Amino acid sequence: MAGTSQTAPGDRGGDMSRDDRLDPATEAFVAHRNLLFTVAYEMLGSAADAEDVLQETWLRWAGVDLDTVRDRRAYLVRIAARQALSRLRTLGRRKESYIGPWLPEPLLTAPDVAEDVMLADSVSMAMLLVLETLQPTERAVFVLREVFDLDYDEIAEAVDKSPAAVRQIAHRARAHVAARRPRGVVSPSATRDALEAFQRAVETGDLQRLLDVLAPEVVLLGDGGGVVPAALEPVVGASRVTDLLGRISAATLLQPAQVNGHPALVFRLNGEIETVMAVRVDDGLITGLYAVRNPEKLSHMERETTLHR
Repeated sequence: MAGTSQTAPGDRGGDMSRDDRLDPATEAFVAHRNLLFTVAYEMLGSAADAEDVLQETWLRWAGVDLDTVRDRRAYLVRIAARQALSRLRTLGRRKESYIGPWLPEPLLTAPDVAEDVMLADSVSMAMLLVLETLQPTERAVFVLREVFDLDYDEIAEAVDKSPAAVRQIAHRARAHVAARRPRGVVSPSATRDALEAFQRAVETGDLQRLLDVLAPEVVLLGDGGGVVPAALEPVVGASRVTDLLGRISAATLLQPAQVNGHPALVFRLNGEIETVMAVRVDDGLITGLYAVRNPEKLSHMERETTLHR
C-alpha cells in the first residue's frame, strides 16, 4: 500500500495499482511530482539527487495525516525543499573533492519549458552555475521565493528560519544573483543562430568561422568528473577554445537539442552520447561553453524530462 512503498508513485519503473491511484496521498503526490522534481533539481543541479529527494519526500508524505493539511501543494513543496536543503549541504562536501569543474546535470527538456521564460531562465546552465555560488540556505530561499513564489511564512517552515530572517536572506540572495546572472534576455532564435554557426564551424573544421562566433574572452568549462578526459581548469580565450575544439574527432556527430529549456548540442560518437554542450550567448557571440562529459551525468539526455513551476 502507499504508506509502505519504497518507490515514489509516478517514477519510471514504479508499478502503481488501481488502489494506489485512488489513494488521496498518492493522487496528491503524483499531481505535483513534476513540480517537486523541479524544486529539487533547481536547488541541487543534479537530476539523480532530485530523484532521491522525491523518494524521501514520498516516504514522509505517505505518513502525513491529510486531515491536518490545508494546502497539499505547499506542504509537499516544503517537504521536498527541506530534504533538498539537507542533501545540498552534503552535495557541497562532495563537490569539494570533485575532479575538475563541476557542472549541473543536463536535462533533455520538452519545448514547453522554453515557452515559460522564467522557468527556462531558472534552469539554464548559466543560472544554475550562478546559484552554485550561493550558500545552501540562500539558494533554497531564492529558488522558493523567486522561481516558485512561495510566501515567506512557507519558506520559513522549510528552512527553519523566522519569516523576518527569510526576508533578509532573500534580499541578500537576490542582490548576489543580480550581480552575477547573465545580463539581458537572449532570444532562443539568437542562441540557435550562434549554435548553428558554431556547429558548421566545428563540422567543417573552419577555425576562422569558429573564431568569428566566439567572444574574445569566451570561457569553456568541461566536466569529465575524472571519468573521461576534460580540461581540469576553465579554458579562457577564443584562440585557446578554438584550439581545443579543433581536436574533436571527424567521426563525432553533432545534433541540436533542447537542454534545460535552451538550444544546445549533443555530441555522439558511435551512436553514444559523448558530450552535451550548452552555451551562453551575449550580443550574438558565444561567451560561455558548458561541456558535460561525465557519463554519470548524461542519463537524462535519452528521454525528455518534464519540468513545472
